[in-house]
Amino acid sequence: MTASGNEMGKGHAVLNFPNPSRIHDASRHCVCFWGYDNAREIAFLVDDAMLTKLNPDTGSDESALLAVFDRNRDRILGMARNLYKGGPQNRYSISID
Repeated sequence: MTASGNEMGKGHAVLNFPNPSRIHDASRHCVCFWGYDNAREIAFLVDDAMLTKLNPDTGSDESALLAVFDRNRDRILGMARNLYKGGPQNRYSISID
């Protein structure tokens, strides 16, 4: 058996996004989505300000923010892959800060 990704503490983390689901969390002012490192689920939160930065002409309601996420999905997933380093952390925030 060979190790890949971050198995056995070697190599880099491999993050996949097989589930296209995303939700807007109004109480946290973000869109949440999930990635997977092998069987481990990792939550990502993209704050509303970041989504507005990606598309300044958007509204601030749930449907508008989800539409911005969908239009920028590949870019956002790239940001998530760059942010994720493996290890015990299971939630990451993508923000303009």
